[in-house]
Amino acid sequence: MAHTREEQLKAFDRLLTVMDELREKCPWDRKQTFESLRQNTIEETYELASALIQNDMNEISKELGDVLLHVVFYAKIGSEQGAFDMADVCNKICDKLIFRHPHVYGEQAAKNAEDVCKLWEQVKLKEKGGNKTVLAGIPDALPALVKAYRIQDKVANVGFDWEKREDVWAKVKEEIAEFEAEVENMDSEKATEEFGDLLFAMVNAARLYKIRPDNALEKTNAKFIRRFNYVEQKAKEKGLSLKEMTLDQMEALWQEAKTME
Repeated sequence: MAHTREEQLKAFDRLLTVMDELREKCPWDRKQTFESLRQNTIEETYELASALIQNDMNEISKELGDVLLHVVFYAKIGSEQGAFDMADVCNKICDKLIFRHPHVYGEQAAKNAEDVCKLWEQVKLKEKGGNKTVLAGIPDALPALVKAYRIQDKVANVGFDWEKREDVWAKVKEEIAEFEAEVENMDSEKATEEFGDLLFAMVNAARLYKIRPDNALEKTNAKFIRRFNYVEQKAKEKGLSLKEMTLDQMEALWQEAKTME
């Protein structure tokens, strides 16, 4: 059941109060800094991402709370240093959202989500102190698969894209052939480069067909783990270790695992 706006604000105020108390009374909370919290924040973000992939509403709610705690924690530290507080954090994101949505708060028009994305890139380039180039602002620390998607998405929003999405498959096939050629040549360095080009092309294909490659790969990871765990469990039930089994025996169990889904 959804809570009223008043109930939501009261809950957020409660979190701010709890944070104040912990920062004052708990030795562990009191000693934390921006730097000491950073790795925990990264881990919490990945835990949220996992819950989102699983579409587990209870876990999503829980992990969102963990991430929100970190936002409040950083704001509390910022307040103690006289740099910023929670009001600054909220007001800055509100100001940014209003500025970046001229089709809602201004005179611009956007007929669909694609128009909005293109408008965002144009608006961000105009922001005072904002990104000076199209690709500025992409964090260096982003996982490579996500970074490739963001690079391609950003350049597409300013018109650097395939005229027809089907055209991307010729590029994918070209990169496969170049990778295979370098593998045949036994040139490890060039093969690595060509494999990177192939992955980049595949990410581009995923983007054009509205597939998030990181989400797709994570689902495949989970599926593989689930099936392999089944193979391992069935082997144990037969009193066998995987190293003692033939590939045909493992494949039979693998196919069995697929039928169980």
